[in-house]
Amino acid sequence: QVQLVESGGGLVQAGGSLTLSCAASGRTSSTTAMGWFRQAAGKERAFVAAISGTGRSTFYADSVKGRFTISRDNAKKTMYLQMNSLQPEDTAVYYCATGNIISRRPSDYAYWGQGTQVTVSS
Repeated sequence: QVQLVESGGGLVQAGGSLTLSCAASGRTSSTTAMGWFRQAAGKERAFVAAISGTGRSTFYADSVKGRFTISRDNAKKTMYLQMNSLQPEDTAVYYCATGNIISRRPSDYAYWGQGTQVTVSS
């Protein structure tokens, strides 16, 4: 079993920044891929960014490319999402997940955190 706990969400004005963290515990491995997803009210869970086990490979949803940066510190078993130039449409619950392959599909991720709310005011 793997446990994931997100933190760092909150309320921010448009144009502001936040950094989310995802701390992993349990049967974790530095070789597993990790990802961030988000779910806005009334919408399906959507891919945000993903990172390989080594951290060398990353990819992003088009909507966040150039504004968000995903990273990980395997020694600390923690993944991060630096979010800049936030806009009201970024408002959502943000979830971290871990799985065997780096993927945009939620179904490829076996373990999920409980989520952290990000609210961007206009």
